[in-house]
Parts: sequence; C-alpha cells; structure tokens
Amino acid sequence: MSGVVIYLPQGKTGAGGGPGGDAVTLRLGPGQVARFGRGSATSPVELRLDDEAISRLAGEIRVTDDHWQLSNHSTTQSYLVENPEGAGEYLRVPPRRAGAPIPFEFSRVVLPTRRDTTVSFQVFAPDHVYLDPDGTGDQWGSRTVTAYSLDETSLYFLVLVALCEPRLRDESPVAVPTTPEIVERLQGHPLLGRLTARAVSSHIDYLADEKMRISAPAEHGLRREARRNGKRETLVGLVLRFGLVREEHLALLPPRPGTGARKREAAR
Repeated sequence: MSGVVIYLPQGKTGAGGGPGGDAVTLRLGPGQVARFGRGSATSPVELRLDDEAISRLAGEIRVTDDHWQLSNHSTTQSYLVENPEGAGEYLRVPPRRAGAPIPFEFSRVVLPTRRDTTVSFQVFAPDHVYLDPDGTGDQWGSRTVTAYSLDETSLYFLVLVALCEPRLRDESPVAVPTTPEIVERLQGHPLLGRLTARAVSSHIDYLADEKMRISAPAEHGLRREARRNGKRETLVGLVLRFGLVREEHLALLPPRPGTGARKREAAR
C-alpha cells in the first residue's frame, strides 16, 4: 500500500486551532504517523479537533505496508471506525487500545462529544494489495499488484458506472453527467440512503486523484467547473479504454425512469 489520505471536513478545525477553518487533507506513506486531538504547545497534533470533550492528544494513525492502525490515547472514551459503504459495518476501538488494524478501504473515524453531533474525519486507503490471479508468487519472489484497484461493490464504483453510462449506451460521444445528474440517476437504489451532491463530488475526486492517479488539468485561467469537467472526462476515458467499467456493470444501476413502461409496450 502506497499510503493513506486523511480528510478533515471544513468546520472541524481551524488555523491555529480556531473553529470553522478550512478542510485539511494529509497524505501519509508507510511508517508515517498523524496525531489527532485538541492539541497544545506540549502536545502538537496534525489533525486539530475543536471540542472540549476531546483529549489534547486523543490518538494517532500509523500507516504500515499493507494497512493502517488506529491508537486510542483516551482513558475513558471509545472511538468508532465506520465503513460508510458497509451497510452499518464498524469497529469499536476501546480506551488505551494501541495499533488496532483497520481493514476498510474507506473509513470514517468518529469521536464522541458533549454536543448533539459527533466529530469525525475520513481515511482513504486506496492501494490495497491483491494476489496475482495467476499464482501466489514466482521463483523471483516478487509480487504482482493491481495497477488500478477498484472495488466493484463500493459506492464510488457505482458513481463511476453512472459517469460512464451515456458512453456505454452510445448516447453521447462527449458529454459526461454532472453531479446533480448522477444524484438523480442513483435515486431509488435499494442500498443507498440520501445521496448528496457533495458525496458524489468527493467520490469522483477520490477516483481521479487516488484510484486512477489522474493529474489535475493546468489552471491557465480555467474556471473551477471547467477543470472539474476536464477531470471527469479524463476519468471516464481512462476507465473505458482499459475496460474497468463495462456494459455488464450497467446492471448495478437502478432502472432508468420509463424502462418498465417501454418493456411492457414492447411485449404487447
């Protein structure tokens, strides 16, 4: 695993520890550590969480070669590590637990507070290692890894299929669906709750930046929306060229509006 990406949403921290600050993104490689908590002059942290119920040094994340670990430095509070794509799957890390291994590719670390909301941050582990399908090793002792590791049961893959759908159906050689169009397209999926535009945009950025490692288009006066559209078009073109999303994956999407009526009409 090449490392993890830690994302602390906007409003959870601030410059110098003040509330309501900008979002924070950290990239850690194997062997690196990120500490989280309220922080102080004697207990510096990389992720500062602004809540009086959170310890100055609440815990740390350590990246290993093939997974990441969570240590809980609190003496009284348990932390949760949720799998947002696992239908309620989660791990509880008890007080003083050191180096708990986390198996999820996409995780949300949740800390309790005295307010009516919790404090959380996200951890992405984009490069899980899979066995070579041709064998478990060779005479040279090297290991083959997957160039583009995609989990077809994940929500981000469902978003990717929705992005590719028009071109797979030969409906448009150019246009790539917008975020509102993807939200509308995935409505009614039995495994999805309320899917937001922000969540869709986050999954697209994760796919482009971490899974497919697409370089952002050069600025050169381009507006933000134009750059985002360029990233999406590059993402769709890449996954279709390599056959990572194929026509059979369209079955993962909910039925399109009017599909049932057209089938009944054709059967008459």
